[in-house]
Formats: sequence, C-alpha cells, structure tokens
Amino acid sequence: MISVNIICVGRLKEKYWTAACEEYSKRLKGFCNFSIIEVDEERVGDMPSDAQILSTLEKEGRRILSKIPKGAKIISMCIEGKQKSSEKLAAELDRLAVDGCSSIAFIIGGSWGLSEEVKSASYLRMSMSDMTFPHQLARVMLCEQIYRAFQINSGGKYHK
Repeated sequence: MISVNIICVGRLKEKYWTAACEEYSKRLKGFCNFSIIEVDEERVGDMPSDAQILSTLEKEGRRILSKIPKGAKIISMCIEGKQKSSEKLAAELDRLAVDGCSSIAFIIGGSWGLSEEVKSASYLRMSMSDMTFPHQLARVMLCEQIYRAFQINSGGKYHK
C-alpha cells in the first residue's frame, strides 16, 4: 500500500480544521498509509528583513527535509507550481503507484513559503489556485483532494 504524507509547517489552531483533517485521514486509511507531519514554524517579527525571511525559509526547509521518507516523491505546494484538476491529480497519483512509487510527500510551507532547497528536491511543484488561502485551510483542501483522487481512481461515487 502506498504511503502518502503531508509535511507542513505549523500546527492547526482551530478545532474545526483539526476535525476536518482527522475525517479525511480516517477516510484515506482504506486507500493508503496516510499521515500528517507537522514541523515547527520559525518565529519572526512583524516586519522581518529579507535576510530574516531567507533564514526562516532555510530553517523550516531543513526541518521539512528531515521528515521526508527516504525515496519519497516530493510534491511541493507553492504559488509558482502547476495547477491540476482533481482528475489530473488522480491520474498523477495512479501513475506514480503504477511506476512503483511507494511513498509520496506533499509539502506545505509556512507563511513565507518554501525554501529553494525544498523546491529543488521536488518531483513536482503544484499550486491549488491563483487565489491565496490560509495555510490551515490549504491543509484541509489538500487532504480532501488526495481523498478525492483515490475515490476517482477506485471508481467511487464521492467524485461526481
């Protein structure tokens, strides 16, 4: 069974986001070994300098990279990434599984994004939308889209 991990910066603060992620995690157990791995967010002031932002990205990036399972295909969620429909994401996950991929790691960065080191290690850079979403909502949306992809690939009725 394929392993799918979401590695993200920061913790969910509101119970409704946590409940939503837990629900999709429960649903995904029938399709894959699914987990959400949180790494600590680096704290900076309200008006950080470019150097402080770069330092934050590098520190968070090292934390992220340390949590990626060996051999995992890395899909970084970033604004410059390629947008995919639900069907195309499903086809991508199916293709990876058919090609023998045993582990996928989706990465969600912190409020400043992802380090170049993380993005460079990525197999794919993906964007959810041209719109901006709170990181907590993005995590729920990604969980839902992963679940939807597995439903599509299994011929389930969830995706209409």
